[in-house]
Amino acid sequence: MQAFLHLLPLLASFAFSSVTPSRPLEPRQDSECGQFTTISSGSFTVGADEWGASSGTGSQCAEINGVNDGSLAWDTTWTWSDGPSNVKSFTNVVSSSTYCEALSSIGSIPTSWSWSYSGSAIRANVVYDTFLGSSCSGAQDYEVMVWLGTFGGVDPLSNNGYPPTPTASPTIGDYTFNLVIGTEGSSTVYSFVGVSNITGFSGNLIDFYDYLETNQGLPSDYYVQSIAAGTEVFTGSDAELSTSSYTISMS
Repeated sequence: MQAFLHLLPLLASFAFSSVTPSRPLEPRQDSECGQFTTISSGSFTVGADEWGASSGTGSQCAEINGVNDGSLAWDTTWTWSDGPSNVKSFTNVVSSSTYCEALSSIGSIPTSWSWSYSGSAIRANVVYDTFLGSSCSGAQDYEVMVWLGTFGGVDPLSNNGYPPTPTASPTIGDYTFNLVIGTEGSSTVYSFVGVSNITGFSGNLIDFYDYLETNQGLPSDYYVQSIAAGTEVFTGSDAELSTSSYTISMS
């Protein structure tokens, strides 16, 4: 499922914010629909990445609704059917404020994400999806995912059967997650799955990497190659992931 994302380049990011603005929002952009379309505003790029569209029938669109003081507001609407076990798309946002750097050199990756989901018969998740390797341009040896939401019984890639048996249930920041470990090719996939949906997340991604360094032997000299945030879509009707505010930075 989610581990399949490394087969294609992660496209990028969309924005949308419902916080009270201290200055006018940038103009709302037109909705973009298409298999690999992208929209950019400020430091954010939203990408459709319908890499699994051939496994089903449907369509998806996304739009940036505004950027204000480093906070992005965006949404994606979709209907997909057939192939209920296959990901159809990973519409997601990336930011130029995060860049490839060694874990040992990163002090903090603060991020927040306020979102909601609507629709019927939804099979999807809401996730941060990140990749790490021995260099910026090297192989993606590790995938680290943080699942803030899951719908319709969607599970992460697991080496411990389905439904997965968690390796651990750590509390990271203010939230408790089930850690599920899987393997896709030569890549190890760590999925931190929230024990309940976290629609208003505020945390630090470096805490998840620190946990893996201490408990799973993640190399501290490895590089965080990319960070994306979005929704992996399987099936559903008249669905919408709406993000009222998304922020991320690295220092």
